[in-house]
Amino acid sequence: MICDLLIVGGEGDLAFRKLYLALYHLDKSQLLPDCLRVVGISRNPQSPEVFQGRLQASLVANLGESLDPVVSQRFCQRVTYRSVDAMNPESLGRLNDEEFCDRTRDLIVYLATPPSIFQRVCECLQSVGLVRPNTRVVVEKPLGHSRESFIDINRSLTSIFAESQVYRIDHYLGKETVQNLLVTRFANALFEPLWSNKYVDHVQITVAETVGVEDRWAFYEEAGALRDMMQNHLLQLLCLAAMEPPARFDASSVHDEKIKVLNSLKSIDRTNVLQNTVRGQYVAGAVAGEAVPGYLHEAGAKVRSTTETFVAIKAEIDNWRWARVPFYLRTGKRLGARYSEIVIQFRDVPHAIFPDQLAGNAPNKLVIRVQPDEGISLQLLNKVPGLEESMALQAVDLQLALSEAFTGKRVPDAYERLLFDVMLANQTRFMRADELEVAWRWVDQIVGGWQDTGQKSMPYMAGSFGPAESVALIAKDGRRWRENQPLF
Repeated sequence: MICDLLIVGGEGDLAFRKLYLALYHLDKSQLLPDCLRVVGISRNPQSPEVFQGRLQASLVANLGESLDPVVSQRFCQRVTYRSVDAMNPESLGRLNDEEFCDRTRDLIVYLATPPSIFQRVCECLQSVGLVRPNTRVVVEKPLGHSRESFIDINRSLTSIFAESQVYRIDHYLGKETVQNLLVTRFANALFEPLWSNKYVDHVQITVAETVGVEDRWAFYEEAGALRDMMQNHLLQLLCLAAMEPPARFDASSVHDEKIKVLNSLKSIDRTNVLQNTVRGQYVAGAVAGEAVPGYLHEAGAKVRSTTETFVAIKAEIDNWRWARVPFYLRTGKRLGARYSEIVIQFRDVPHAIFPDQLAGNAPNKLVIRVQPDEGISLQLLNKVPGLEESMALQAVDLQLALSEAFTGKRVPDAYERLLFDVMLANQTRFMRADELEVAWRWVDQIVGGWQDTGQKSMPYMAGSFGPAESVALIAKDGRRWRENQPLF
């Protein structure tokens, strides 16, 4: 693993908030090769000394007392900043001659830039000889705002790089609990025989955020919750929860099974969009006891808008395993708590012999919490201790908290896992182009259905869990959302 890392946009928010911090932890875990060099570039004429000061200050601010000064010094020595215009072949050519002239070393190019300049940057990389058989390029979302725009962006990448060289990040796929979902299913004989419409009543996937759009109002106005979160994060979680066992745990096999799930999603369009989706937009309220403005009064807001900041969807997968099992998906901003989880709710037993089973006791649930308290909880019915003649039952949880089960083991950030995978040339936890194209096709139909039917975004108070219509979406099927509660 002899490689160099070039971060285009190396002094931006993503680089300082995620990338350098993840690389520091990899260095501390001795997972970076001794020879790895990190070069951050941008057009800002910033001196290397000023950049080093910012880098060290960022590590101190994020890590506090846990910062290891020896590792910090070693890591900072790896990182170089250069003032380079990545869209200027002359400027980029000098960088190539001075930093990357050894063509035997693998080169990872991380495009921490807007997708609108991917093509120009990639063309310049190619023109100066930085696109080689051993070059890998990493790209961040948003990769388009529709199927058509994704195809355009993807064409700008694959006209220069082979598909095997392109790493499309969805950071959710690097989270420990998301990775553990496949282990839970396919490494334990307990669950896989039950993982079908014979035993599963329904599945819920929730990604709830307490933050608003902050300083991203202009971007969010074009994207909305459906494009920003549902098209990537939630559909990826759905794929991992619903896919068939892959023949092997490798990139090709996993991607093949995920694409089958996406191709099996029933269409939601103008004929059924009103019955199967809910749009919402937050109005002023309070989150964690603090008053917050509504979407239309956030900083940067310029127009009256119906853009959704919340979306709930009843999705169905049209295959043998999941026929007639609804997947309820919801995500939103300014909700009452920040958490992401997958809930597998099992069917009731076919015959209830204990009276309390008929008195509203909850059926078995498997809850996989992605954040913030990563872990797994299995809800079972148990007898309440006592001498009563009738069997009193109560739902209790068997719990696995990662922090308690693996004491002394730090749960790594998703970017650590993903950057390490890029260095290993492992694409398993990244997204293949055909996955994204099919996901966009499904989402485009929903957008078209909203436009054709004039479906509005229903108001919900900041600090709540979405509009009342989202409760009705699942309640009309005789079900209810699992209320947010800490697992541990």
